[in-house]
Formats: sequence, structure tokens, C-alpha cells
Amino acid sequence: MGASVRSGRSGNLPAEPNTFVGRTSELARIGSLLGSTRLLTLTGPGGVGKSRLALRAAHTAQDAFSGGVWLVELSDLQNADLLTNAVAEATRLTEQTLRPLLVAVCEHLDDGPLLLVLDTCEHVLAECGRVVQELLARVPELRILTTSRQPLGVPGEHLLSLAPLPLGEHADAVALFTARAAAAVPSFTLTDTNRADVAAVCARLDGIPLALELAAVRLRGFPLDRLLQGLDSRFDLLVSPARPRLARHQTLRTAIGWSHELCTPLERLLWARLSVFAGGWDVEAAEFVCHGGPLDAEEILALLASLTEKSIVTRETDSVAGRYRMLDTIRTFGADWLEGLGEQDAVRARHLDYFRWIARQGEAEWLGPGQRMWAERLSVEHANLRVALEESLAAPEPEPALELTGTLWYFWFACGFADEGRGYLERALRRAPEGVPGHTLATWTHRLVTVVPDDVDAAESVSAAYVWLAQERQLPISALPLTGASLAVRGESARSALLYGSNTQGPGAGGGAEFFQLLTLAVQAYLLAGQGAFERCAVVAERLRLDCAKRGELWMRAWGDFFVALAGIGLGRPEAALRSAREALAAKWRVHDRLGAAAVADLLIAAEAAAGEPERAARLLGVGTRLWYTAGLPQLADIEATVFRREYARELRAALGDTGFADAVREGRGLDPEAAIRLALNGVADEVDL
Repeated sequence: MGASVRSGRSGNLPAEPNTFVGRTSELARIGSLLGSTRLLTLTGPGGVGKSRLALRAAHTAQDAFSGGVWLVELSDLQNADLLTNAVAEATRLTEQTLRPLLVAVCEHLDDGPLLLVLDTCEHVLAECGRVVQELLARVPELRILTTSRQPLGVPGEHLLSLAPLPLGEHADAVALFTARAAAAVPSFTLTDTNRADVAAVCARLDGIPLALELAAVRLRGFPLDRLLQGLDSRFDLLVSPARPRLARHQTLRTAIGWSHELCTPLERLLWARLSVFAGGWDVEAAEFVCHGGPLDAEEILALLASLTEKSIVTRETDSVAGRYRMLDTIRTFGADWLEGLGEQDAVRARHLDYFRWIARQGEAEWLGPGQRMWAERLSVEHANLRVALEESLAAPEPEPALELTGTLWYFWFACGFADEGRGYLERALRRAPEGVPGHTLATWTHRLVTVVPDDVDAAESVSAAYVWLAQERQLPISALPLTGASLAVRGESARSALLYGSNTQGPGAGGGAEFFQLLTLAVQAYLLAGQGAFERCAVVAERLRLDCAKRGELWMRAWGDFFVALAGIGLGRPEAALRSAREALAAKWRVHDRLGAAAVADLLIAAEAAAGEPERAARLLGVGTRLWYTAGLPQLADIEATVFRREYARELRAALGDTGFADAVREGRGLDPEAAIRLALNGVADEVDL
């Protein structure tokens, strides 16, 4: 069956940052090509507007792709091995098994016409080519639009090379400069008097869009004639005769170099140091990483404001906390400058130290009221965490990598990045013998995030045994969703971790040790439910809920709610079970635990059926299909895949008839994940921030 990216969802395209100007013929050409070719690559030099055009084209094409239009931004990706993870993350796939991630991504995307936009491919070109070939081979209705400074070299690739904007007093380059100048200086207008000077500025900058936009901002401090004079003085501060550049690259660097010259020495220094960040930063991070020498931490906020005014730095308007970022081309210029200053290693080391501290803070506060905040914060900082992890793995000593990969257990385990975490943990553990500080924590974390294939089989065998038990005792239901519960608490892997014991293979102290204790209760509740010991299961689950409530913790408390609901169904208390299950689902969705949400949605099928609502239960059977795909476990999505789903399909079909059952399942399956969650919550959704 299809993936979770279907049914009219528009995808993940961000809002366009400003009015799009020009490129009418290119947009029409892209629209035509996307209907006739499966792989289209926009090529051209840096700053020519590939990414901006791709975003405009993607927005324009949305109606043609019922499976959605999905943007994967690769400029911050330093490790090509994580390209498939980046695609999975952007398309909202959470893969929790050991099967190849690319296989899961292909299944995830295989559901109707879909457009995937891979932006800025040139630095991971070989891996892009490999992944794109695999996707196109396995996903028949997929179209891919990429941007790259050079072709991917994949069979069937169609190239569209972008040139700079046309020049002339009435051409696109003048229109773009005028629009951006008016945005920077509202009083600016294009007149017959200044048109020739504007055209001269555009010609001086070869019609390169990024150069034009940087120059337009300069009108805040210079009249147009002074701007033109300044551009006549060439600046190429970091280019030596041994490193010649193409004329268009030279022109772009001239524009960036001119902006650089107009910065104060401290602004230039901050610009260079900020280049170590990936995916943006906040003020606190900038103050920690970028201070030192002549640059005091107290000055950084004012300097950020100044760089924002100069359009070197962009402040994200939808960020309440005040988050900033730089265009990739501008960041690369800063990185070259940082290398020239000889500060690269020192600033990267501070970047690593900062995100090690962030990881430790998150661990310390994870089992508390700040859990949702930390789930969201680390998701925002994911690109920076990757940079820090790579830096730790490049260090000569193994301890930093062991500490960071192990400390992030909660991020890997609870936020849907188990596959990525396993990769980092295995790299860290290969470098370190036992006995090295941090080895125990990294080993325990690796056990925690590793779900072996036998886990599904083991959990399914428990479910099958329960069916027999239910039939023998004439319980009011045929099966319970123990497969999902087992995976959610890591089933056999969790039990293996328990058998090793916290003294030898568990975390030493802090949040990890507390989590280990709570996980023990969750596994106990799971085992008791599997034995049909519902009274004892309820007691253990209530203890788990109470222990979590004392800490203000959401993620593990939701498992307490889950097992309380599970016990309620077994004890014939469906209304109470529904309340607890909905509370569990709302909490799981708040902290972005898609696997947990899928498991709870299955539980709600049983609760609704027990409460005498077969039509809602059938809709939720379809919802479960959607959510298991979203969680990266399509093998649990099929109605015939598990004892639980097979038994409930049989019961609900008998209650509703073949047509009514099929219609209800189809309705639930057709919902996007957020609509599915709202259906499952049935009114509680109004109280939940989704």
C-alpha cells in the first residue's frame, strides 16, 4: 500500500521569502519538462538563482502532484552518507528498523505523483547520483528536480542551464534590482533619470541575482552614483593567481567582497566565525562560539543586527527565539576568510563544545517539563549536531565522540532518529576500546536504539499467544496491539538491555539512569499485558505514570497512559481506556514520536471497537496504515500483517459489511497525518497544539 505523503498534501515547501522577479521563460520550460522528464537538473554558477527558481517552480507545480512537493535542502549536509537520512527527514519518514533506509524511503514515496526537490547537490554529487537512480528505479510516479553547479551524470537526466538575468534598461536584471532596492529603501523608485545608472550597476554585476540583491541593499548607506563607483573598484580579497576563477564567479566574489569591505573589522570577524554553523544559529550559540580576542560576547547581538541590516545575515521571521542564518554562498566566503585567519580549528572546537553542552543540558532536562521544548530545539539544531558529531569523530581521541553520541540517546530514541544514531554510535565505538570513558554509555545507547528484525517476530508471537488466551478465556476482544507496544519500548532489545543490567551496560547517572528505570516499568507493563495479567499491568502502568508526572515528563508518561488503556480494554473498561489512549496519542504527537503515535493509534482501534464504535474503529484501522508508514514500518501497516490487524479487520467487516468496512478504512487511510491525529483524538484535538 502507499506511503504517508499522499492524498493532496502539499508537502513541506517553505513560504517564498520575497516576490519572484523575471525568469518567465525558464519557469514555463521547467513546468513543461516536469511533465515529460523524470529528472531535471538546474545548473549554473553560484548566485545565479538556481535555488530560488527551483522553489518558485515547485510552488507553481503543486497542483500537478497529489503526493506532494517535498524540498530537501542539502547545503548544510557535510556527510554524504547521510543524504538518504536527509530525504527521509524532509519527507517526514521516521525509520525505526535495521532494513536499508533507502528501501524504506522508496516505499514511503511510492504513492501517486510526487515531486522531490534536491537543492544544492554539488558537494555530495556522487551520493546524489546513486540515490536519485535508486529512487527513480523504484518509485514509478516520482519526478525529481535538482539544483547543482554541475550535472549529476545520471542516465535520463535533463539539464537546464541558467544564465544570469538579461541586461538592458528594461530587462529582468533591472526589474530585480529595482524590486530589492525598493524593499531596502522604500523611497527608491526607478525613473527616467536613474534608469541608466541602474542598468550600469546591473551590467557591472553581470546580471547575477545574488550580486544584484547584495548591491541593492547598499542603497541604505550610499546613493546610486556612489554605489556604481564602488563597484568599479574590484575586490577579490581571497583569490590568488594560483586560484583563478571563472568570470562569473569572480563577479559574484567582487560583489560579496565589496559588501565585506563595507563591514567593520569586528563585523568581518563575526561573519567569518559564523560560517561554522549549519542550518542557522541563535544569539546564545553565536555568543559562545564566536567570542574571543577582540570580539566580546556582549557585542555580538549588536553586530548580528548590523550584519542583518547589510543582508549578510538573515533573521528568520517565524523564529520566536531569534534565529539567524546565511546563504550558502555568503557562508562559503566567510569560511574562506576564517581559514585565511587561521582560526578554523579553534572556532570549530568551540562549536563542538557548545553542542556537547546542549546535548548534556537536553539529557538532564529530558525527563521533565521541558521535554517538548528539547525535542523541538534539537530538531531545529539537527544540522549543527551533525557538524559537531563529525568534528568529534575527527578528533584524535575517542572520548568526545563517545560522549556526544551516547549523551544524545534521548534524541536518537525518542525523536525518530534511531537509524542515524546507530550509524554515529557504531563509528564512535569502532574507534574506542572498552574501558575508555564514555564507552559504557555509548554501548547502552546503541542497544537502546537497535531494533533487531527478530523483535517484530517476537512481539508478533506474543500477540498470537494472546489471541489464543483471549479465545480460551472468552475475553471481550480478539487481540491487543502488542506488536506496536513491543517495538515502541524496543521489545526484545529493551529486554536484552535489562538482562545486561544497569551496573554493567546502563548509563552511569543523570537522565539516562532515570530513563532506564522508567523503561524497566514500561517493559514490565508490556510483559504483563502479554500474559493477560491486566490488573497487575494497570498497577505497574499507574506507577510509571506517577513517576513521570512527578518530573513533568511527557514521552514516557504516554507509555504509562498506553498501558493503562491497554489494561482497561482487557478489564472491560472501554470508556476509561479511550481517555487514557487519547492522552497518550496527544503527548506522543507533541514530542514528534511518530512510532509511538502509530502504536497508540492501533490501541485506539481496540478501544473504539470495545466501546461499540465499529465505524470509528475501521477508520482508525486506515489511520494506522498511514501512521505506520509515517513511522517507517510499512510491514505493520498492512491489514493482514499482524494478528491484531487481521483479527480486527475480520470483526469490523462482520459488523459493518464489506462495503461499509472498506469505505471507512479508505477514509482513514486517505487522511494526512495531522488530520488522522485529529480524527483519532475526537474532540480532544481542540485542546492539543498539533
